[in-house]
Amino acid sequence: MSDAAERLIDHALGLHWEAIPNGARMAAQAFLLDSLAVGAAGRNAAHADSVLAMVQGWGEGGAAGVLGRSDLKLPAPSAAFVNAFQIHGQEYDCVHEAAVLHPMATVLSALLAELARGAAVDGRTFMTAIVAGVDVAVTLGLAAPGALTFFRPATAGIFGCVAAIASLRAMPREQALDAFGHALAFASGTMQAHVEGKPALPVQVANAARGALVAVDLARAGMPGIRGTVEGPFGYLSMLEGETALAPALAKLGQGHRIEEVSWKPFPTGRAGHGGIGAVQKLKAKGLSISNLAHLEYRAPPLIHRLVGRPAHGNMAPGYARLCLPYLAAVTLTRGTVSLSDFGAESLQDPELLALAAKVEVVIDGNPDQAAFVPTMATAQLSDGSMLTEAVPALLGSPSCPLSRSEQEIKAAACLAFAGHYDRLENLLHAVDTLADAPDALATIRASGVMT
Repeated sequence: MSDAAERLIDHALGLHWEAIPNGARMAAQAFLLDSLAVGAAGRNAAHADSVLAMVQGWGEGGAAGVLGRSDLKLPAPSAAFVNAFQIHGQEYDCVHEAAVLHPMATVLSALLAELARGAAVDGRTFMTAIVAGVDVAVTLGLAAPGALTFFRPATAGIFGCVAAIASLRAMPREQALDAFGHALAFASGTMQAHVEGKPALPVQVANAARGALVAVDLARAGMPGIRGTVEGPFGYLSMLEGETALAPALAKLGQGHRIEEVSWKPFPTGRAGHGGIGAVQKLKAKGLSISNLAHLEYRAPPLIHRLVGRPAHGNMAPGYARLCLPYLAAVTLTRGTVSLSDFGAESLQDPELLALAAKVEVVIDGNPDQAAFVPTMATAQLSDGSMLTEAVPALLGSPSCPLSRSEQEIKAAACLAFAGHYDRLENLLHAVDTLADAPDALATIRASGVMT
Protein backbone atom coordinates (compact mmCIF):
# COMPACT_ATOMS: atom_id res chain seq x y z
CA MET A 1 0.00 0.00 0.00
CA SER A 2 1.28 3.49 -0.82
CA ASP A 3 2.53 5.62 2.03
CA ALA A 4 1.01 9.01 2.79
CA ALA A 5 3.46 11.04 0.70
CA GLU A 6 2.78 8.88 -2.34
CA ARG A 7 -0.96 9.17 -1.88
CA LEU A 8 -0.77 12.95 -1.58
CA ILE A 9 1.47 13.38 -4.61
CA ASP A 10 -0.57 10.88 -6.67
CA HIS A 11 -3.68 12.84 -5.78
CA ALA A 12 -2.12 16.09 -6.98
CA LEU A 13 -0.75 14.58 -10.19
CA GLY A 14 -3.98 12.76 -10.98
CA LEU A 15 -6.29 15.74 -10.56
CA HIS A 16 -7.85 17.22 -13.71
CA TRP A 17 -10.19 20.16 -14.20
CA GLU A 18 -12.88 18.04 -15.82
CA ALA A 19 -13.17 15.91 -12.67
CA ILE A 20 -13.44 18.85 -10.25
CA PRO A 21 -17.06 19.52 -9.24
CA ASN A 22 -18.51 22.95 -9.89
CA GLY A 23 -18.61 23.79 -6.19
CA ALA A 24 -14.86 23.35 -5.85
CA ARG A 25 -14.27 25.30 -9.06
CA MET A 26 -16.31 28.22 -7.76
CA ALA A 27 -14.53 28.09 -4.41
CA ALA A 28 -11.14 28.18 -6.13
CA GLN A 29 -12.25 31.19 -8.13
CA ALA A 30 -13.63 32.97 -5.05
CA PHE A 31 -10.53 32.42 -2.92
CA LEU A 32 -8.26 33.40 -5.78
CA LEU A 33 -10.06 36.75 -5.95
CA ASP A 34 -9.86 37.10 -2.19
CA SER A 35 -6.17 36.25 -1.98
CA LEU A 36 -5.08 38.49 -4.83
CA ALA A 37 -6.90 41.45 -3.29
CA VAL A 38 -5.62 40.72 0.22
CA GLY A 39 -2.10 40.36 -1.14
CA ALA A 40 -2.33 43.72 -2.87
CA ALA A 41 -3.48 45.34 0.38
CA GLY A 42 -0.53 43.67 2.08
CA ARG A 43 1.88 46.01 0.31
CA ASN A 44 0.95 48.45 3.11
CA ALA A 45 1.12 45.89 5.92
CA ALA A 46 3.44 46.57 8.82
CA HIS A 47 7.03 45.65 7.86
CA ALA A 48 6.13 44.90 4.23
CA ASP A 49 8.50 47.55 2.87
CA SER A 50 11.30 46.27 5.10
CA VAL A 51 10.71 42.73 3.87
CA LEU A 52 10.84 43.93 0.27
CA ALA A 53 14.07 45.85 0.88
CA MET A 54 15.62 42.80 2.50
CA VAL A 55 14.58 40.52 -0.36
CA GLN A 56 15.92 42.95 -2.95
CA GLY A 57 19.29 42.50 -1.25
CA TRP A 58 19.19 38.87 -2.34
CA GLY A 59 19.27 40.01 -5.95
CA GLU A 60 17.08 42.10 -8.24
CA GLY A 61 15.78 41.44 -11.71
CA GLY A 62 13.88 38.34 -12.67
CA ALA A 63 10.47 37.67 -14.08
CA ALA A 64 8.09 37.46 -11.10
CA GLY A 65 5.80 40.28 -9.99
CA VAL A 66 4.72 41.33 -6.52
CA LEU A 67 1.07 41.94 -5.63
CA GLY A 68 0.13 45.59 -5.28
CA ARG A 69 3.51 46.84 -6.51
CA SER A 70 3.50 47.97 -10.13
CA ASP A 71 6.58 47.70 -12.32
CA LEU A 72 8.48 45.52 -9.85
CA LYS A 73 10.03 42.20 -10.81
CA LEU A 74 12.05 39.85 -8.61
CA PRO A 75 13.57 36.40 -8.94
CA ALA A 76 10.81 33.83 -8.47
CA PRO A 77 11.77 32.63 -4.95
CA SER A 78 12.06 36.23 -3.78
CA ALA A 79 8.66 37.15 -5.21
CA ALA A 80 7.11 34.09 -3.56
CA PHE A 81 8.51 35.24 -0.22
CA VAL A 82 7.19 38.81 -0.52
CA ASN A 83 3.76 37.80 -1.86
CA ALA A 84 3.23 35.25 0.89
CA PHE A 85 4.25 37.80 3.53
CA GLN A 86 1.82 40.31 2.08
CA ILE A 87 -1.09 37.86 1.81
CA HIS A 88 -0.78 36.79 5.45
CA GLY A 89 0.72 40.01 6.83
CA GLN A 90 -2.59 41.52 7.96
CA GLU A 91 -4.38 38.33 9.06
CA TYR A 92 -6.95 38.87 6.30
CA ASP A 93 -6.37 35.72 4.24
CA CYS A 94 -8.75 32.77 4.10
CA VAL A 95 -8.51 29.91 6.58
CA HIS A 96 -9.51 26.25 6.89
CA GLU A 97 -10.85 26.19 10.43
CA ALA A 98 -10.70 22.46 11.14
CA ALA A 99 -7.10 22.22 9.92
CA VAL A 100 -6.18 25.57 11.55
CA LEU A 101 -4.44 26.43 8.30
CA HIS A 102 -4.20 29.37 5.87
CA PRO A 103 -3.71 27.48 2.60
CA MET A 104 -3.82 30.16 -0.08
CA ALA A 105 -1.05 32.42 1.26
CA THR A 106 1.56 29.78 0.56
CA VAL A 107 -0.01 27.91 -2.36
CA LEU A 108 -0.93 30.96 -4.45
CA SER A 109 2.41 32.70 -3.82
CA ALA A 110 4.39 29.65 -4.88
CA LEU A 111 2.24 29.11 -7.97
CA LEU A 112 2.48 32.73 -9.14
CA ALA A 113 6.26 32.56 -8.82
CA GLU A 114 6.45 29.24 -10.67
CA LEU A 115 4.24 30.59 -13.46
CA ALA A 116 6.58 33.52 -13.95
CA ARG A 117 9.69 31.42 -14.43
CA GLY A 118 8.44 28.79 -16.84
CA ALA A 119 6.24 28.07 -19.82
CA ALA A 120 2.79 29.64 -19.96
CA VAL A 121 -0.03 27.62 -18.39
CA ASP A 122 -3.73 27.88 -19.16
CA GLY A 123 -6.25 28.95 -16.58
CA ARG A 124 -7.77 25.52 -15.99
CA THR A 125 -4.39 23.97 -15.27
CA PHE A 126 -3.60 26.82 -12.86
CA MET A 127 -6.94 26.53 -11.06
CA THR A 128 -6.53 22.75 -10.83
CA ALA A 129 -3.14 23.28 -9.18
CA ILE A 130 -4.75 25.55 -6.59
CA VAL A 131 -7.32 22.87 -5.72
CA ALA A 132 -4.59 20.22 -5.53
CA GLY A 133 -2.34 22.30 -3.30
CA VAL A 134 -5.13 23.14 -0.88
CA ASP A 135 -6.19 19.48 -0.76
CA VAL A 136 -2.69 18.40 0.27
CA ALA A 137 -1.97 21.15 2.79
CA VAL A 138 -5.35 20.78 4.49
CA THR A 139 -5.10 16.98 4.56
CA LEU A 140 -1.91 17.26 6.59
CA GLY A 141 -3.65 19.74 8.88
CA LEU A 142 -6.61 17.43 9.39
CA ALA A 143 -4.21 14.57 10.11
CA ALA A 144 -3.20 16.39 13.31
CA PRO A 145 -6.31 17.26 15.35
CA GLY A 146 -4.40 18.21 18.50
CA ALA A 147 -3.33 21.63 19.72
CA LEU A 148 -0.78 23.46 17.57
CA THR A 149 2.81 23.82 18.70
CA PHE A 150 4.31 24.49 15.28
CA PHE A 151 2.72 27.04 12.95
CA ARG A 152 0.75 24.83 10.57
CA PRO A 153 0.16 27.39 7.78
CA ALA A 154 3.92 27.18 7.24
CA THR A 155 4.73 23.59 8.20
CA ALA A 156 1.88 21.95 6.27
CA GLY A 157 1.73 24.81 3.80
CA ILE A 158 5.07 24.04 2.18
CA PHE A 159 3.84 20.56 1.18
CA GLY A 160 0.73 22.07 -0.36
CA CYS A 161 2.97 24.35 -2.42
CA VAL A 162 5.09 21.47 -3.71
CA ALA A 163 1.98 19.47 -4.62
CA ALA A 164 0.51 22.49 -6.40
CA ILE A 165 3.65 23.00 -8.47
CA ALA A 166 3.77 19.27 -9.24
CA SER A 167 0.21 19.53 -10.54
CA LEU A 168 0.88 22.74 -12.46
CA ARG A 169 3.92 21.36 -14.27
CA ALA A 170 2.83 17.70 -14.46
CA MET A 171 6.12 16.75 -12.81
CA PRO A 172 7.32 13.14 -13.13
CA ARG A 173 6.09 11.18 -10.12
CA GLU A 174 9.52 10.31 -8.71
CA GLN A 175 10.70 13.88 -9.11
CA ALA A 176 7.60 15.19 -7.35
CA LEU A 177 8.16 12.76 -4.47
CA ASP A 178 11.76 13.95 -4.21
CA ALA A 179 10.55 17.55 -4.01
CA PHE A 180 8.02 16.56 -1.34
CA GLY A 181 10.85 15.02 0.64
CA HIS A 182 13.07 18.08 0.28
CA ALA A 183 10.17 20.17 1.64
CA LEU A 184 10.49 18.32 4.95
CA ALA A 185 14.00 19.74 5.33
CA PHE A 186 12.58 23.27 4.99
CA ALA A 187 9.37 22.83 7.01
CA SER A 188 9.45 25.17 10.00
CA GLY A 189 7.31 27.60 11.94
CA THR A 190 6.64 28.06 15.64
CA MET A 191 3.51 29.05 17.53
CA GLN A 192 5.68 31.14 19.85
CA ALA A 193 5.32 33.88 17.26
CA HIS A 194 1.55 33.69 17.74
CA VAL A 195 1.88 33.79 21.52
CA GLU A 196 3.90 36.99 21.26
CA GLY A 197 1.94 38.46 18.32
CA LYS A 198 5.13 38.97 16.31
CA PRO A 199 5.48 39.46 12.53
CA ALA A 200 7.37 36.17 12.45
CA LEU A 201 3.98 34.65 11.60
CA PRO A 202 3.85 35.98 8.00
CA VAL A 203 7.62 35.54 7.74
CA GLN A 204 7.14 31.82 8.38
CA VAL A 205 4.46 31.67 5.70
CA ALA A 206 6.77 33.54 3.32
CA ASN A 207 9.63 31.17 4.02
CA ALA A 208 7.39 28.17 3.25
CA ALA A 209 6.42 29.56 -0.16
CA ARG A 210 10.03 30.30 -1.02
CA GLY A 211 11.23 26.98 0.37
CA ALA A 212 8.81 25.09 -1.83
CA LEU A 213 10.43 26.49 -4.96
CA VAL A 214 13.86 25.50 -3.64
CA ALA A 215 12.59 21.99 -2.89
CA VAL A 216 11.25 21.67 -6.43
CA ASP A 217 14.50 22.98 -7.89
CA LEU A 218 16.56 20.46 -5.91
CA ALA A 219 14.41 17.65 -7.28
CA ARG A 220 14.70 18.99 -10.83
CA ALA A 221 18.48 19.07 -10.37
CA GLY A 222 18.37 15.32 -9.69
CA MET A 223 18.96 15.36 -5.95
CA PRO A 224 17.14 12.45 -4.23
CA GLY A 225 14.68 13.53 -1.55
CA ILE A 226 13.60 12.03 1.76
CA ARG A 227 10.91 9.38 1.31
CA GLY A 228 9.55 8.87 4.83
CA THR A 229 8.26 12.41 4.54
CA VAL A 230 4.98 12.12 6.42
CA GLU A 231 5.07 8.87 8.41
CA GLY A 232 8.79 8.22 8.97
CA PRO A 233 10.17 8.08 12.53
CA PHE A 234 11.48 11.60 11.98
CA GLY A 235 8.89 12.59 9.39
CA TYR A 236 6.37 15.40 9.41
CA LEU A 237 3.80 13.96 11.79
CA SER A 238 6.19 12.58 14.41
CA MET A 239 8.37 15.68 14.50
CA LEU A 240 5.90 18.53 14.04
CA GLU A 241 2.59 17.23 15.37
CA GLY A 242 1.41 15.36 18.45
CA GLU A 243 -1.95 13.59 18.24
CA THR A 244 -2.51 12.22 14.74
CA ALA A 245 -5.44 10.93 12.69
CA LEU A 246 -3.83 10.23 9.34
CA ALA A 247 -6.14 7.51 7.98
CA PRO A 248 -9.40 9.52 8.09
CA ALA A 249 -7.63 12.58 6.70
CA LEU A 250 -6.30 10.62 3.74
CA ALA A 251 -9.70 9.02 3.21
CA LYS A 252 -11.17 12.47 2.56
CA LEU A 253 -8.99 12.84 -0.54
CA GLY A 254 -11.63 10.91 -2.42
CA GLN A 255 -14.52 12.83 -0.89
CA GLY A 256 -14.77 16.26 -2.49
CA HIS A 257 -12.14 18.96 -2.22
CA ARG A 258 -10.92 20.87 0.79
CA ILE A 259 -11.14 24.29 -0.83
CA GLU A 260 -14.92 24.07 -0.44
CA GLU A 261 -14.34 23.94 3.34
CA VAL A 262 -12.26 27.12 3.47
CA SER A 263 -13.61 30.23 5.20
CA TRP A 264 -13.37 33.87 4.21
CA LYS A 265 -12.19 36.41 6.74
CA PRO A 266 -14.60 39.36 6.79
CA PHE A 267 -12.30 41.18 9.24
CA PRO A 268 -8.49 41.69 9.09
CA THR A 269 -7.80 39.82 12.32
CA GLY A 270 -6.98 36.34 13.54
CA ARG A 271 -9.89 34.02 12.72
CA ALA A 272 -10.26 33.28 16.42
CA GLY A 273 -11.36 36.90 16.93
CA HIS A 274 -14.14 36.83 14.35
CA GLY A 275 -16.79 35.27 16.55
CA GLY A 276 -16.29 37.94 19.19
CA ILE A 277 -16.45 40.74 16.63
CA GLY A 278 -19.71 39.36 15.22
CA ALA A 279 -21.16 38.90 18.70
CA VAL A 280 -20.38 42.49 19.66
CA GLN A 281 -22.00 43.75 16.46
CA LYS A 282 -25.19 41.89 17.34
CA LEU A 283 -25.06 42.96 20.99
CA LYS A 284 -24.67 46.54 19.82
CA ALA A 285 -27.84 46.14 17.77
CA LYS A 286 -29.57 44.94 20.97
CA GLY A 287 -28.56 48.08 22.87
CA LEU A 288 -24.98 47.57 24.05
CA SER A 289 -22.96 50.77 23.91
CA ILE A 290 -19.71 52.30 25.07
CA SER A 291 -21.52 54.15 27.83
CA ASN A 292 -23.48 51.23 29.31
CA LEU A 293 -20.96 48.37 29.18
CA ALA A 294 -19.77 47.25 32.59
CA HIS A 295 -18.16 43.94 31.58
CA LEU A 296 -18.17 41.63 28.57
CA GLU A 297 -17.41 37.92 28.97
CA TYR A 298 -16.71 35.86 25.88
CA ARG A 299 -16.93 32.14 26.68
CA ALA A 300 -15.16 30.13 24.00
CA PRO A 301 -13.26 26.91 23.28
CA PRO A 302 -9.64 26.62 24.49
CA LEU A 303 -8.20 27.48 21.07
CA ILE A 304 -9.93 30.87 21.10
CA HIS A 305 -8.64 31.73 24.56
CA ARG A 306 -5.17 30.61 23.56
CA LEU A 307 -5.09 32.58 20.33
CA VAL A 308 -6.88 35.85 21.14
CA GLY A 309 -7.44 35.92 24.91
CA ARG A 310 -4.44 38.20 25.53
CA PRO A 311 -4.87 41.56 27.27
CA ALA A 312 -4.71 44.89 25.44
CA HIS A 313 -2.00 47.41 26.37
CA GLY A 314 -0.66 50.73 25.13
CA ASN A 315 2.44 49.33 23.46
CA MET A 316 0.73 46.80 21.19
CA ALA A 317 2.22 46.13 17.79
CA PRO A 318 -0.28 45.61 14.93
CA GLY A 319 0.33 41.85 14.91
CA TYR A 320 -0.44 41.60 18.63
CA ALA A 321 -3.57 43.74 18.35
CA ARG A 322 -4.99 41.64 15.51
CA LEU A 323 -4.83 38.68 17.90
CA CYS A 324 -6.29 40.52 20.91
CA LEU A 325 -10.05 40.07 21.27
CA PRO A 326 -10.41 42.74 24.01
CA TYR A 327 -9.00 45.33 21.58
CA LEU A 328 -11.04 43.99 18.65
CA ALA A 329 -14.23 44.07 20.71
CA ALA A 330 -13.52 47.65 21.81
CA VAL A 331 -12.96 48.76 18.23
CA THR A 332 -16.16 47.02 17.11
CA LEU A 333 -18.24 48.57 19.87
CA THR A 334 -16.81 52.00 19.05
CA ARG A 335 -16.79 51.88 15.23
CA GLY A 336 -19.20 49.10 14.34
CA THR A 337 -16.60 46.89 12.64
CA VAL A 338 -12.86 46.24 12.35
CA SER A 339 -11.04 47.40 9.22
CA LEU A 340 -7.52 47.61 7.82
CA SER A 341 -7.16 51.17 9.12
CA ASP A 342 -7.70 50.17 12.77
CA PHE A 343 -4.14 49.05 13.42
CA GLY A 344 -2.21 52.30 13.12
CA ALA A 345 -0.40 53.85 16.09
CA GLU A 346 -3.19 56.33 16.81
CA SER A 347 -5.79 53.59 17.29
CA LEU A 348 -3.48 51.21 19.11
CA GLN A 349 -2.63 53.88 21.69
CA ASP A 350 -6.13 55.37 22.01
CA PRO A 351 -6.80 55.59 25.78
CA GLU A 352 -10.56 55.30 25.33
CA LEU A 353 -10.23 52.10 23.29
CA LEU A 354 -7.80 50.66 25.83
CA ALA A 355 -10.11 51.50 28.73
CA LEU A 356 -12.98 49.80 26.91
CA ALA A 357 -10.82 46.78 26.12
CA ALA A 358 -10.07 46.37 29.82
CA LYS A 359 -13.76 45.51 30.31
CA VAL A 360 -13.55 42.50 27.95
CA GLU A 361 -12.53 39.02 29.12
CA VAL A 362 -12.14 35.73 27.23
CA VAL A 363 -13.05 32.68 29.33
CA ILE A 364 -12.47 29.01 28.44
CA ASP A 365 -15.76 27.13 28.16
CA GLY A 366 -14.41 23.60 28.68
CA ASN A 367 -14.89 22.39 25.09
CA PRO A 368 -12.67 19.28 24.72
CA ASP A 369 -12.02 19.97 21.02
CA GLN A 370 -8.60 21.63 20.86
CA ALA A 371 -9.23 22.90 17.32
CA ALA A 372 -12.78 24.26 17.75
CA PHE A 373 -13.65 27.87 16.93
CA VAL A 374 -17.33 27.58 17.91
CA PRO A 375 -19.75 27.52 19.61
CA THR A 376 -19.16 30.59 21.76
CA MET A 377 -21.26 32.83 23.97
CA ALA A 378 -20.91 36.56 24.62
CA THR A 379 -22.50 37.96 27.79
CA ALA A 380 -22.54 41.71 28.40
CA GLN A 381 -23.26 43.03 31.87
CA LEU A 382 -24.65 46.56 31.61
CA SER A 383 -24.15 49.40 34.04
CA ASP A 384 -27.77 49.10 35.23
CA GLY A 385 -27.20 45.45 36.21
CA SER A 386 -29.06 43.93 33.27
CA MET A 387 -27.53 41.37 30.89
CA LEU A 388 -27.38 40.87 27.14
CA THR A 389 -26.29 37.60 25.54
CA GLU A 390 -25.38 36.47 22.04
CA ALA A 391 -24.57 32.91 21.00
CA VAL A 392 -22.23 32.26 18.07
CA PRO A 393 -22.91 28.84 16.50
CA ALA A 394 -20.88 29.55 13.32
CA LEU A 395 -18.46 32.20 12.12
CA LEU A 396 -19.36 34.62 9.37
CA GLY A 397 -17.47 33.59 6.25
CA SER A 398 -17.49 29.88 7.08
CA PRO A 399 -18.95 27.36 4.60
CA SER A 400 -22.17 27.29 6.62
CA CYS A 401 -22.32 31.11 6.65
CA PRO A 402 -20.46 32.19 3.47
CA LEU A 403 -19.87 35.68 2.21
CA SER A 404 -22.15 36.58 -0.67
CA ARG A 405 -20.65 37.58 -4.00
CA SER A 406 -21.48 41.18 -3.16
CA GLU A 407 -19.71 40.90 0.20
CA GLN A 408 -16.69 39.33 -1.51
CA GLU A 409 -16.53 42.25 -3.93
CA ILE A 410 -16.86 44.79 -1.11
CA LYS A 411 -13.93 43.20 0.69
CA ALA A 412 -11.85 43.11 -2.49
CA ALA A 413 -12.63 46.78 -3.17
CA ALA A 414 -11.56 47.76 0.34
CA CYS A 415 -8.30 45.83 -0.04
CA LEU A 416 -7.50 47.46 -3.37
CA ALA A 417 -8.30 50.88 -1.95
CA PHE A 418 -5.96 50.25 0.97
CA ALA A 419 -3.26 49.45 -1.61
CA GLY A 420 -4.05 52.68 -3.49
CA HIS A 421 -5.54 50.79 -6.45
CA TYR A 422 -8.97 52.41 -6.38
CA ASP A 423 -9.71 51.79 -10.07
CA ARG A 424 -8.72 48.13 -10.46
CA LEU A 425 -11.66 46.22 -9.01
CA GLU A 426 -13.51 45.68 -12.28
CA ASN A 427 -10.34 44.52 -14.03
CA LEU A 428 -9.60 42.09 -11.21
CA LEU A 429 -13.15 40.70 -11.19
CA HIS A 430 -13.02 40.22 -14.96
CA ALA A 431 -9.65 38.48 -14.80
CA VAL A 432 -10.76 36.02 -12.13
CA ASP A 433 -14.15 35.38 -13.70
CA THR A 434 -12.61 34.55 -17.08
CA LEU A 435 -9.46 32.79 -15.88
CA ALA A 436 -10.73 29.23 -16.37
CA ASP A 437 -11.03 29.90 -20.12
CA ALA A 438 -7.79 31.87 -20.44
CA PRO A 439 -4.93 30.40 -22.51
CA ASP A 440 -2.34 32.13 -20.28
CA ALA A 441 -3.19 32.32 -16.58
CA LEU A 442 -0.36 34.65 -15.61
CA ALA A 443 -1.02 37.09 -18.46
CA THR A 444 -4.67 37.28 -17.43
CA ILE A 445 -3.79 38.01 -13.80
CA ARG A 446 -1.24 40.62 -14.83
CA ALA A 447 -3.85 42.29 -17.06
CA SER A 448 -5.92 43.00 -13.95
CA GLY A 449 -3.26 45.44 -12.75
CA VAL A 450 -2.71 43.85 -9.32
CA MET A 451 0.82 42.76 -10.28
CA THR A 452 3.23 43.03 -13.20
